[in-house]
Amino acid sequence: MTQIDTLSSALTRSRLVALAAVGSLAVLLGAFAFQAAGYAPCAMCLWQRWPHAIAIGLGLLFALTRGRWVALLGALTMIVSAGLGVFHTGVERDWWEGPTSCTSTGDSLSGLSGADLLPSASMDVSIALCDEVVWDLFGLSMASYNALASVVFVALWLWAWKSRV
Repeated sequence: MTQIDTLSSALTRSRLVALAAVGSLAVLLGAFAFQAAGYAPCAMCLWQRWPHAIAIGLGLLFALTRGRWVALLGALTMIVSAGLGVFHTGVERDWWEGPTSCTSTGDSLSGLSGADLLPSASMDVSIALCDEVVWDLFGLSMASYNALASVVFVALWLWAWKSRV
């Protein structure tokens, strides 16, 4: 028996789904930890959390149903997540324009007075723009790491879908 055969027999569909769902949980917990540390998420950062939350739910659904089709839905969900991460990375790197509602080049503030732009005294508001990198490691932003992790999760979900056991 080769090492690949050994690995394939050890990684059953259930284990692959669990790895992918727990991976999404880790991504979400990491995002919440950064937020707790003072790194406010932008709108696109928040968009990228939804597919991971759905993937966790799909992991739970698989645990209840053992339906192979759930793995395919997980893969599709992570494709969306990877796409959002790549799109956000492109916005951060000025490869293309992002939504005007959360970028520094948008016109979304035109027509507002100075008073409209100031938070009230009772609000603790931290504004993050989608086209600014607030944290990076080795030149990659959180959006870039989300895209990379999501591609790995796509592979895990697809492997689970194609798995015979």
